[in-house]
Amino acid sequence: MLELQGLDKSFGAVHVTRNVSMKLERGERRVILGPNGAGKTTLFNQIVGELTPDKGTIHLAGQDVTGLSVAGRARQGLSRSYQKNTLFDGLTVEENLGLAAAVHTGHATRLWSDSLAKPEVREIVAEVANQVNLMPYLHAKVSEVSYGVRRQLEVGVALATRPMVLLMDEPTSGVGPEMSKGFHDLLNNLPRDLTILIIEHDMDLAFDVADTITVLNYGEVVFDGLPEAARGSKLLKEIYLGSWEDA
Repeated sequence: MLELQGLDKSFGAVHVTRNVSMKLERGERRVILGPNGAGKTTLFNQIVGELTPDKGTIHLAGQDVTGLSVAGRARQGLSRSYQKNTLFDGLTVEENLGLAAAVHTGHATRLWSDSLAKPEVREIVAEVANQVNLMPYLHAKVSEVSYGVRRQLEVGVALATRPMVLLMDEPTSGVGPEMSKGFHDLLNNLPRDLTILIIEHDMDLAFDVADTITVLNYGEVVFDGLPEAARGSKLLKEIYLGSWEDA
């Protein structure tokens, strides 16, 4: 479903990703781990088209999308939720979801209410709101809801575009243990045919939700395999300076 082949990216003399290759099958849930500065977010930026790799290719559902823009890749079924909120604070939760759904369905207008009046848009909004537990907050402005709800909405906005592949950049960043558990439940409620690639710092969550784990260190893939094998890796324990023991 998503295949990366030899992605390289440098900024001046700093080599951020080095020959990164991986292949995700349909419905796979893969977690990318790595210490700060490992190149994880830079890799995501290349996958979605915000950065152009110096070398390498990106294929989505068998199609080479390396030369496509962010919007072009989104139209092909690639969506992303960000580590930092990128929402419209002055609109309601429903309007944020409706805007994403309207763009996907081709019903976007200058008036959010007009877009939400379309049955196809409202159907997507209702389905996504249920998936990410946002029904109680639909009519609240984004500026009025908690940080945790905003994080859920980020995922909902990405889902409203009906992606084949969803990239999630540290979805539990800045939330407490209870909200981390909520995200675990949220992920389990998502369709199993949705391919998901997650950058995550919470190892408990990572090992619990991942089908496969990829670890980056200094921009290189140093591990790629099953969570059980990752737990027993001496190299990964060294990279994380013992924190692996608590995972």
